[in-house]
Amino acid sequence: MRICLSLLIAATLAACGADGEPTPPAETGVTVSGQVKVGVGGNL
Repeated sequence: MRICLSLLIAATLAACGADGEPTPPAETGVTVSGQVKVGVGGNL
């Protein structure tokens, strides 16, 4: 079991960046804007 887990972790780490460095997305002309609020509410 430990060997399988070790191989799975090694394969996952080896796959990171396998296709080279990340590149920024191409400009599509689409603009996204807005407002986001995050919070926690409740009553005691």
